[in-house]
Amino acid sequence: MSDHPLTLDALLALERRGWEALTRHEGGTFYGELMTADALMILVNGMVLDRETIAASLNAAPAWSTFALEAARLVPTGEDSAALVYRATASRDGEDEPFIALMATHYTLREGKPVLTLYQQTTITH
Repeated sequence: MSDHPLTLDALLALERRGWEALTRHEGGTFYGELMTADALMILVNGMVLDRETIAASLNAAPAWSTFALEAARLVPTGEDSAALVYRATASRDGEDEPFIALMATHYTLREGKPVLTLYQQTTITH
């Protein structure tokens, strides 16, 4: 495995750390540190959230109890950037249906480390 921070394995590991934070009510803290100041998250429900909103609100969001990331692909977007595209299936206690969507997370290197610049969820139910 390469030590480069923008490989499929490296970005998938980073993405899993984010999902794990969401199982512990720590998503706001995790993404508040990972996102650039002008980064956005575009959610499946149509909401567009900036870093400040994510950092202030995501820790209070209902936690995921399980998640699986599948069919991950790396899309190089420049010398110091790449997107990770994958299918996520997640569930919360007390909810009958799992959340299933395609995810695209764009990362750029800053000071040698990947930072999140754009994240988008796309439902697969339509």
